[in-house]
Amino acid sequence: MKLNNINLDKAGTFVEEAKADKSKAIKIKKVEGAWNFNEGKPQFASTLEHANGITIVEADGPPFMGGSGIKPDPVQYCLFGLAACFAQTFASIAAEKGVELKKLKVAAENKVNLSRALGLGNEPIVERVKLLVEVNDVDKSKIKEIEQLAKERCPGVYCLTNPIKLDIELK
Repeated sequence: MKLNNINLDKAGTFVEEAKADKSKAIKIKKVEGAWNFNEGKPQFASTLEHANGITIVEADGPPFMGGSGIKPDPVQYCLFGLAACFAQTFASIAAEKGVELKKLKVAAENKVNLSRALGLGNEPIVERVKLLVEVNDVDKSKIKEIEQLAKERCPGVYCLTNPIKLDIELK
């Protein structure tokens, strides 16, 4: 059965598998890309493999940072990932609770201070990220509950709100 474009049968099966064996809930994600040195082309590209194929994703810096601006910049992809992850989590929780959504829009925005990136200061690069969520009219108390659970369960939100150890290995 599908609700909110979520396959509840498959999601339910996965939950049961993870309940029986918590190691099933652990997934490794990897994105690998390469810098492009050819003028007029996007600066960075990655081929992302997923369950049903591959997608090529390209990024380019804005012109004021030395890019050509022909593709989204890396921070836009970060915000896209957050918005998509929150929307997925929100829609899944709503479906799990039997709440049918007719409309779900998620916008992610931030204000970036590039002083630190330019070596001109130590101000925080990003002070705050804001999610703007627009949902059709359903019971407000249900929506607030779903919002709270999505905030607690969304991997993208977790990555932004909890320190995560970063290892960099040069080869």
